[in-house]
Amino acid sequence: MQLYYAPRTISVAVAIALDEAGIEYEAIKIDFAAKEQTGTAYAQINPKGRVPALVVEGGILTETGALLEYIADMAPDTGLRPQDPVLCARMREVMFYLASTMHVAHAHKLRGARWAKERSSWKDMQKMVPQTMADCCDYISRAGLRGPFVLGESLSLADCYLYVICTWLEGDGVTLADFPKIQSFMTAMEQRDSVREIYAKGML
Repeated sequence: MQLYYAPRTISVAVAIALDEAGIEYEAIKIDFAAKEQTGTAYAQINPKGRVPALVVEGGILTETGALLEYIADMAPDTGLRPQDPVLCARMREVMFYLASTMHVAHAHKLRGARWAKERSSWKDMQKMVPQTMADCCDYISRAGLRGPFVLGESLSLADCYLYVICTWLEGDGVTLADFPKIQSFMTAMEQRDSVREIYAKGML
């Protein structure tokens, strides 16, 4: 199994989940500074020019949420995806929010060209990032975290996803001290061997 990733991007959430699941993989770094993600070689892996991409026996998979679900399928005994349908839906509720709202709000800081042609519009997007990300943190604190982790006491796929996004918050101008539940969540995650391994590999 090969994981194509770029340091400090959402692709690292997949690496955390793989480590949590005890699945061995080869990490292949894509150099965003050199625009390797838009080159012809990587286009054969992921024509969207983004990470993550996971090479498995059945082919190549992309999109963070899909890869996390695949990992849960490969390691059902780990509990990364709860069997209870309500808990599973709550986990996905947070994951879908992260993908559709919080990650997009973060992307407005550096990826304004995805949505607007005028540079003045990009600047407006950038100015809004601290507020929109803080608004996301408020929602996560109130409704996303039901304990130390998203589902309470047990870790799930959503926590792998959320943790990586939370590592971006200070750079996005969010004052973490304003969100003690998120601070506690990050501390709990950083005590896990999977996250320590990711830092040891230089992925975060």
